[in-house]
Amino acid sequence: MTNAEQQAVAILVPGQFNDHAVGRIDRTFSRVWIERADPSLVSDDMRKAVRGIAAFGGISAALIDALPHLEIIANFGVGYDSVDARHAAQRGIMVTNTPDVLTEEVADTALGLLINTVRDLPRAETWLRDGSWMRHGNYHLSRLTLRGRRAGIFGMGRIGRAIARRLEAFGLPIAYHNRHQVEDLPYEYHGTLKGLAEAVDTLISVAPGGASTEKAVNAEILSALGPNGVFINIGRGSTVDEAALAAALANGTIAAAGLDVFADEPNVPPALLAAPNTSLLPHVGSASEHTRRAMADLCVDNLVSWFSERKALTPVPETADVKARA
Repeated sequence: MTNAEQQAVAILVPGQFNDHAVGRIDRTFSRVWIERADPSLVSDDMRKAVRGIAAFGGISAALIDALPHLEIIANFGVGYDSVDARHAAQRGIMVTNTPDVLTEEVADTALGLLINTVRDLPRAETWLRDGSWMRHGNYHLSRLTLRGRRAGIFGMGRIGRAIARRLEAFGLPIAYHNRHQVEDLPYEYHGTLKGLAEAVDTLISVAPGGASTEKAVNAEILSALGPNGVFINIGRGSTVDEAALAAALANGTIAAAGLDVFADEPNVPPALLAAPNTSLLPHVGSASEHTRRAMADLCVDNLVSWFSERKALTPVPETADVKARA
C-alpha cells in the first residue's frame, strides 16, 4: 500500500481520544469522528469507508456489524473487556491492545496506592495543608503498616509480575491466584481466590474484566482476607462486588481498601467515598504523559502495520489467528 493509499484509509475515532494518537492518525489516515461508539451514529458514508477503529474500548458487536468493511480495532489500553473481541474474531476482524508499555507505570501506581492505603498518607498531607498540624499538633499514628504483611496477587500477568518484583524489594512474601499456575514463578500458587485470600492479609487485584471475573472479589473473599486485610484494586472495577466491599469496610471485616478502578466510572459509590479507611484514585494507573504517549504510539503503530504490512503488532488472543484480507 502506497502512502497515498494509506492516507485514504478511513479510521473511525469515537468520542474523545488521546491527542498524540489523533495527530498521528490525521497525518497517516483519514480520520472519521463520531460523538460516541454508537451504531446509530454511523452514516452511510461511514459504512462504505471505515476500515479501522481506534478507541478507548466500548466497541460492541452492533457497532462492528454496522461497519461492513471494518478490518481492525485498535484498542487504547491493555484491558479490552469492553471490546467484543469474540464477535470481531468471528467476523475476521483484528483486535489489538497496548501491552507492555504501561506495565511499569501501573505497577508503580499499585505500590503507591498500597502505601497510601496502609499509611494513610493522603489524609496526613491534608492535615499539613489545611493547617491542622500547626493548630492541633502531629497527625495520628497510622494503625496499619506494611511490616509483617503477606501479599497476594490476583492475576499474575505482566503487571502482576511487575508488582510482585516491587513487593519483593519491600521484603513481603508473595502468593498468587491465576487461572493457571505460572511455571517459572517462585511464588506460592493458590488454585482458588478464596484460598489465596485465606493465606494473605494484603490482596492486590490486577485481574482483567469480563464474565469470568465479574464480582469475583465478593463478601466471601473479603471475609477470608480478614480484619487486618487490605484490598487494592488496580485491575477492573467489575471484578469487585462494591456493595460487599463497602459493607466489609464499614463493619471491620477488612481494615482498608485502595481503589483506582470502579464498576461504573466515573460514578463512585457514595459508601466508598464516605469510608474513612479507603484511598481512592480516578483511574490514573497509567496516567503519565510518558506512558500515555507510548500507549498512543503502539495503538497507532498497530494500524500502520496492519495497513502497510498486513499484520498486527499486538493482537489480542481472540484474534491472533485473524488474517488480513487480500
